Amino acid sequence: MIDPRLQTLRVLHRCGTVTATAEALHLTPSTVSQQLRQLAARLDLRLLEPVGRRVRLTPAALALLEHADALHAHWESAAAELAAHRRGGAGRLRFTSISTALATLVAPAAAQLRQQWPQAAVEISEDPAEDRHGLLLSGAADIAVVLPSPDSPPPDDRQFRQHPLLTEPQDLLVPDDHRLARRSPEAKDAQGTAGVTLADAAEDSWIRAGDPNDQHQLLLAACAAAGFTPRVAQAAVDWTAVASLVAHGFGICLIPRLARVPAGLPVTRVPLSGPHAPIRRILTCVRRGAEQQPLIAHGLAALQGAAAEYATSTQPWPATAA
Repeated sequence: MIDPRLQTLRVLHRCGTVTATAEALHLTPSTVSQQLRQLAARLDLRLLEPVGRRVRLTPAALALLEHADALHAHWESAAAELAAHRRGGAGRLRFTSISTALATLVAPAAAQLRQQWPQAAVEISEDPAEDRHGLLLSGAADIAVVLPSPDSPPPDDRQFRQHPLLTEPQDLLVPDDHRLARRSPEAKDAQGTAGVTLADAAEDSWIRAGDPNDQHQLLLAACAAAGFTPRVAQAAVDWTAVASLVAHGFGICLIPRLARVPAGLPVTRVPLSGPHAPIRRILTCVRRGAEQQPLIAHGLAALQGAAAEYATSTQPWPATAA
């Protein structure tokens, strides 16, 4: 219902290059370039200007983008109202999520959703190498479960609506024979803080654990706040592999409460205390206006229910719902 060339412009603004835009929209780069030229000719405006090997939107294009974002948000709301006139729960709902939330929150929420809406097709993907906000914008996903990062949209972004889902602490994962694994919770550091602080591990070797796009950024930010830069010696994404590296003495890491460690490995989770104890805020994100669509609204509600159930479940160090 809306000129698809406007959507191409929106995705280009997010992706930054014609090639990345073409990949996101499953088009060829020449098709993307042609659409943008046609749009510029239709409006009699210059929309792009070259900057090295990339392109930059002109002031006119940025002004157009504001209207395009408003149009698409309005269309999402219209689609939600029209969906209310249909019978049944037929449709497709696509989740994209960070791995730890996928296992603990998205999978049970999606299972509940399939029971409530048996005619709906529910798809779940981790997409570790993808820009999950870009997947939302291009229509490849409907609900993203993400961690905020320096590249994330702001809370008042015109294209996306975000909601807090869960706030969870980060723990240290260390070998069983590590000095911090044996430290008494009542022991105090040089500043008089009881328990183990992040600064207590400043001289250790670290593993770049989990998704480098968000989990590693959290480690760097937390260590900077604690007054040091971690010496990163190894890297692994899968938490089973990470735990094995820790168990074999290759370093320590930050591990979120949602992450599971295989039983039998000689590793210890050490809760962190003090003013710089890192936490992780998990968000849901949808296209602005899409949260009113029945299937997406039910998906968001199911996620909130799964997060609340997780937060109140019995576990060694329960996370708290945001």
